[in-house]
Amino acid sequence: MTRAQILSVLLLALLAFAVILPASAQQVPLQDKPFAEHKVVLQLSDADARKQALVLSVANNLLKAYDPDKIAIEVVAFGPGIDLLLSGSERRKQVESLIAQGVRFDICLNTVDTIERETGKRPEFTQAATPVQVGVGQILFLAENRYTVVRP
Repeated sequence: MTRAQILSVLLLALLAFAVILPASAQQVPLQDKPFAEHKVVLQLSDADARKQALVLSVANNLLKAYDPDKIAIEVVAFGPGIDLLLSGSERRKQVESLIAQGVRFDICLNTVDTIERETGKRPEFTQAATPVQVGVGQILFLAENRYTVVRP
């Protein structure tokens, strides 16, 4: 290879790195469960109370079936599904109980921003929720990192 070709390859590699780094930096790091043998992400995109109850039930059942140190459970709420994580949710105590047991709840900031744009008021969500910029992007990130995606 000539010197010009080598410089071209290096420049292309740097450009690719510059494009990839910001996209991956937007995702929330994986849970700190180094000994997790099972990794599950539960998708919640419905405001339906039965769906919300089902997601909470699945998370509870997984905690009962597996050693909590050996399972990583993450609930990603986006679209109408963020209702579960709003401060006024009637299931707030259940969510907080699951968080105390190691379940992580992610809330999509794109959805929060959309609600604020449409209503003029930013919805308040439980402080225990982990904000992620793109809910579906977080699910994709987790799936790429060996999480099993479940949509109850």
